[in-house]
Amino acid sequence: MTATTSASIVARRRDVRDVRDVRAGRRHGAWSRIQPVVALLAVVLLIGMPLWIVVVTAGKTQAEAFSPDLTPPATWQYAENFSAVWQQGRVPAAFFGSLLVMVPAVAGVLALGSLASWVLARRSSRLMAVLYALAISGIVLPPAVVTIVLLLRQLGLAGTAVGMIGVYMGMYMSTVIFFVTGFIRTIPAELEEAARVDGAKPLRVFGTIILPLLAPVLSTATILICLYVWNDVFYAFFVVGGRLDTLPLNLFQVASAGLYLDNWHLIFAYVLLMSLPLLVVFIVAQRRIISGITSGAVK
Repeated sequence: MTATTSASIVARRRDVRDVRDVRAGRRHGAWSRIQPVVALLAVVLLIGMPLWIVVVTAGKTQAEAFSPDLTPPATWQYAENFSAVWQQGRVPAAFFGSLLVMVPAVAGVLALGSLASWVLARRSSRLMAVLYALAISGIVLPPAVVTIVLLLRQLGLAGTAVGMIGVYMGMYMSTVIFFVTGFIRTIPAELEEAARVDGAKPLRVFGTIILPLLAPVLSTATILICLYVWNDVFYAFFVVGGRLDTLPLNLFQVASAGLYLDNWHLIFAYVLLMSLPLLVVFIVAQRRIISGITSGAVK
């Protein structure tokens, strides 16, 4: 084979590779232009349409809402529907019941979880690694409802707010430890050592040095756990069902009763009313949520 023939073969191969690169670049460029449109359509279909159905159905009359769809009502009936739900659905009692359970549960799990995370983050023994793995295992291992109910009955806490608070603290302790431990590991230990040299006790070191620095990640954990507790109906049904009103549990009860039978406009109005407080909090604090996730869990 002559040098000229070899050179021509190499040139052809180079041309073929160039053509393939151009075609791949065109496909990649086309997908880059289509990808945002596909993502936007997915958001509209999966989130926008169900949310729109809830919003428009909550403003319809009973006849219009008999078969929920995407069409807006002829006349918006928000005031009438919200008034009926407020008076007939025991909303004030359920609202205070939700607060009675949520506030102590969130405060307790944040306090205990942040203290446990501090210990787990600052000690690097094999025992601490095992304890950390066990602590965060609750994220992927759901609690057994039957075991929880039987245990609460043995302790005399079944059907009480204290029992429900304990259940939520146990359920979401793993979430707090996962977020906070990763964040504390990014804090220089020299800050704590300087405080100890000045004579500060462990709790004082935590309260004056560590706790203020945990504000972003604790804000994230607070909002997420509030969302979980506020919207929970499954565990509340088995633990305090019928003995303590919470908003989602009350919605389940009244929607199953004859009062709201086929009254989709009232059911969706209740859903909006129940979601409004935390929706406002989430909109206001969404930047803090993202900041806490990226600075804690990712690191």
